[in-house]
Amino acid sequence: MAGRYESWFVSARDTEPGRPVRALWIRHTRHHFTGADAGSAALWCTVFDPAGGGGPAAVKESVTAFGDDVTAGDDRFRGGARARGRMAEWDLTVTGAPELRHLRPGLLYRAPLPKTKLVAPVPDGIVSGRVVVDGVVVDVVGWRATIGHNWGREHAERWVWLHAAGFDDEPDAWLELALARVRVGGALSPWIANGAVFVAGRRFRLGGLGHVPGVRVVAAPGRLEAIVPGRGIELRVAAHADLDQTVAFTYTGPRQGDTRSVLHSGLASVRLGVRRPGRSSAELATTAGGAYELGARELPAHGVPLQPYPDP
Repeated sequence: MAGRYESWFVSARDTEPGRPVRALWIRHTRHHFTGADAGSAALWCTVFDPAGGGGPAAVKESVTAFGDDVTAGDDRFRGGARARGRMAEWDLTVTGAPELRHLRPGLLYRAPLPKTKLVAPVPDGIVSGRVVVDGVVVDVVGWRATIGHNWGREHAERWVWLHAAGFDDEPDAWLELALARVRVGGALSPWIANGAVFVAGRRFRLGGLGHVPGVRVVAAPGRLEAIVPGRGIELRVAAHADLDQTVAFTYTGPRQGDTRSVLHSGLASVRLGVRRPGRSSAELATTAGGAYELGARELPAHGVPLQPYPDP
């Protein structure tokens, strides 16, 4: 059987005035390795709480299969993880905007390439519930959230995932953006963008194969600058993530030994320059309303300690 992987995740932030700025990232993954008779699974939980002192609190447990008490989908996440003397439990419900299918045209979901498929079942939503990490209870009440679902036969050679919401001057606006370079034969593709931005009460598609020549990306640990064209819109994106509020993990692909290094921050600052033909340009900014993930076969030196959990 050909190898494959599947991941569901919820990413959320509490940036309401008068409350501590916090974020969470919970991920459920499954693997079936090439040539293996059985698969494996893992449950991940990371809480970002700068006011609590220290770096993010992360727990990840690898299991043979998920039990009946584990749920991951477009409206609920429930589960728990125990490893290396740490523990986490979570039970969260999510409501929000209709699904976003990143890839265009839609036939790419049935085609061999790209080898990673992705959708956002809830590209912008509200999550509520409870997370417990090492006995500390985090009451999640009305946090801004997104749900992601991806699957495939191989991780991209290099990718960026950026989500942002709760912009100061336009609270309803949100951004869901995936940028990737993939192997096609022996060649590495230019940066390909897929996603959407919701501004001025309207959802605009970003990227796609027809806009590849206009995409510009400078991605580094803790920093992103990009120009992303779309249908009737162009975005200039700048994101910054403090490395002391960033976690480093290893992602394993469906072929054993095919790994990627990943940096994930749940509290990134994001600035958007929005340009639309015939309209005046707009600037949107959020201080901590973004999540920024950078993945690659190898990353430049960054100083973020690798979490001590194997994958899977």
